Amino acid sequence: MSTLVAEPVAQRIRFDAETMWVELADGRQLGVPLVYFPRLLQATPQQRNAYTLSGGGTGLHWDEMNEDISVPNLLAGVGDRTRKTH
Repeated sequence: MSTLVAEPVAQRIRFDAETMWVELADGRQLGVPLVYFPRLLQATPQQRNAYTLSGGGTGLHWDEMNEDISVPNLLAGVGDRTRKTH
């Protein structure tokens, strides 16, 4: 018996004051704190909403902010990789 696992695909994203909500094609919703992504945290609502889905929904892209986020990495708990960790 084989099991096929589809890569998670975003259909839409939305924001509230503290969270980015990623709606996946399989019906799940993922809430990610904006503090994980400083560029999004500092962005205006208009800038946040100017995203495009890339890679068939496997990526999120903000051209104006030069921000790219992988949906599979979000599910794995990976935040902004440009931040320095101690």
